[in-house]
Amino acid sequence: MRGPDCGAPTSCPTCRLGSLRRAARGDRAPRGAARVPGPAAGERHHTAETWEYDQLTAQPETLYGADDLTHLEGLDAVRKRPGMYIGSTDSRGVGHLVNEILDNSTDEGVAGHATRIAVILHADGSVQVDDDGRGIPTDVHAKSGISGVELVLTRLHAGGKFGGSGYKTSGGLHGVGASAVNALSRRFDVTVRRGGKVHAMSFRHGVPGIFDGPGPDAPFTAGPGLQVVGAMKRGERTGTSIRYWHDARYFETGAALDAEAVRLKLRNTAFLVPGVRYLLRDETGEEPAEETFHFPDGLTDMVEFLAPAGDRPVSGTLLVTGEGTYRENAADANGVMQSNVQRRAEVEIAFRWGTGYERTVECFTNTIRNAHGGTHRKGFERALARTLAEAARNARGLLRPKEDAPTLDDVLEGMTAVVHVRIPEPQFTSQTKDELSTAGITKVLQGLVEAHLKAWLEDRRTKAEARTVLQKIVDAARVRLTQKQQKDAARRKTALEGAAMPAKLVDCRSAGIDRSELFIVEGDSALGTGRLARSSEYQALLPIRGKILNVQKATLQQVLDNAECAAIVQVLGAGSGRTFDLSALRYGRVLIMADADVDGAHIRTLLITLFARYMRPLIEAGRLYAAMPPLHKITTKGRNPQTVYTYTQAEMESTVRRLEKAGKQVVTPIPRFKGLGEMDADELWETTMNPATRAVRRITLDDVEAAERILELLMGEKVEPRRNWLIDSADRVDREAIDA
Repeated sequence: MRGPDCGAPTSCPTCRLGSLRRAARGDRAPRGAARVPGPAAGERHHTAETWEYDQLTAQPETLYGADDLTHLEGLDAVRKRPGMYIGSTDSRGVGHLVNEILDNSTDEGVAGHATRIAVILHADGSVQVDDDGRGIPTDVHAKSGISGVELVLTRLHAGGKFGGSGYKTSGGLHGVGASAVNALSRRFDVTVRRGGKVHAMSFRHGVPGIFDGPGPDAPFTAGPGLQVVGAMKRGERTGTSIRYWHDARYFETGAALDAEAVRLKLRNTAFLVPGVRYLLRDETGEEPAEETFHFPDGLTDMVEFLAPAGDRPVSGTLLVTGEGTYRENAADANGVMQSNVQRRAEVEIAFRWGTGYERTVECFTNTIRNAHGGTHRKGFERALARTLAEAARNARGLLRPKEDAPTLDDVLEGMTAVVHVRIPEPQFTSQTKDELSTAGITKVLQGLVEAHLKAWLEDRRTKAEARTVLQKIVDAARVRLTQKQQKDAARRKTALEGAAMPAKLVDCRSAGIDRSELFIVEGDSALGTGRLARSSEYQALLPIRGKILNVQKATLQQVLDNAECAAIVQVLGAGSGRTFDLSALRYGRVLIMADADVDGAHIRTLLITLFARYMRPLIEAGRLYAAMPPLHKITTKGRNPQTVYTYTQAEMESTVRRLEKAGKQVVTPIPRFKGLGEMDADELWETTMNPATRAVRRITLDDVEAAERILELLMGEKVEPRRNWLIDSADRVDREAIDA
């Protein structure tokens, strides 16, 4: 091994490393640096320095060249980055494939060419969408030399929705949806009834060809394009039928189509397109099920449907319809950008106020749901806040002198609204169209809504109703201000100051929320084991005595009077209801840790109801979890014993079979944990509390509407709907799996 004084300074990297570093920094080139050779073959000098030496003496242009560049052609880009085109690769992405095909059929209905659209969920996992529209064009496209069907299903950014004469407005914009579904499908069949003929074509991952048999696994031969397979029957309508089998390799493990999400999509679209009848046929269950969606009154029906159960109306449903113009920069038919192009927007809005406190505002553009709203919602809310706040100030006897005017939150309290706009070439923030970004729409909606509200406020026939609504808004503002004053007076200066914490709280030492966790545990026995098992640095424990109050049936005062509910609210330190402040939360995560039995499940349900009703931002932020304690502990005999924890009876039995098949001898009888208190501290830490090894379930609110309905059904005051649901669902129970 040579060193800095080895007598060979031009052949040893370490001897020249200092000068080479200076050269890399841009200092004056060291003398002889360009002539410094690397170590001789088979020779290693100062191995810790070799990599840096090689990098400093390499030529930069040899490290990155044209061969490092990749050009993805055709549909390769979709398969390389599927989430970019369909939003995600989980179950939502699988559902988005259906939406892309369904939206194309709906566009035919909006244009007045389709009256019936059917979605069939086949038992083999495929999805079929049929419509009686005009049918995809089957003639040959002059520029590409292929049929219109093959063009729109195999080429990105191809279709009839780029400002041509095909559609006045449409949900599809970029010509990506159908071709993306084709790219991600093991098999994709299309049938077009048009011009008196029936045309058909099949694809595998976007490549046209012929399948020799049914299903996606049939032998496939790449081959001809669109073929005429027969003649249309007398009286048969034109239209398109698409059936596809998505390829699970492009999606996360376990990703599957949610039939309920498809049902929700069809129902919403039927509200928005009252001239089309939608049919859903689900063949994935034991018995095929069919459901038809058709709502002649459109958005008025939708508002009545979305209004919370038991929410009595304060006003009738107000319907705002009209058109407006706006200007934006847009490309003409030749692709040349033009400034100040005039656009026309069709607006339809329905809304009402109820006696409750929840707000529901659903937004749509060209029948596509915009989950995050956008510029149309901004215009609607801006008009509401400005017009009704001014009306409250001018109304005699509503606001006291020097009393603050209502805000948007006060106006929206108890409101159910649907906002739908139809515009040419809308702009969205992403391919999944979750948020509308067309700027000119804001002023269009603001003008239409303000004009309608002013007429409603001044009309003699609706003056009494308008006064009732204004009174509700003013009352909401007063409650908000009163709660804010109480909150400011009671809030601690820091997270640990103020009112004393409950004596049963076992707090952690960490004052920050980055790692801190609060475990809500069932009973004192679980508390004793949990105290020994936890990491006292960042894990706190709060025991509750059995089952807490069912807050779905109780008033706010009853909730605050309940000792267990009050203790949870006090320990979290962020308030409750409308005054809940997520930034004041004392812990980064809240985990419900109950026994893995029926009583434990009931306790979890009661606690989730409490959080959903009075601390919902905690769930929306993804900071509420349910711990998953195991049911069984499987131990093997022998020199290297193995321990496996399982969570269900079926998992335990399959694990035992797997271990025995591998030659392991399982210790019997296999112990079953009847509760958290039966575990020792090491077992509880390893299975339920250690962040590195535990399994937890995050409580989410992906579908607020569905969550509200199920909470009201299972936990609400009305017994009859719950009894009927239990009776109707009895056949779904696997009686053999009941641990009696």
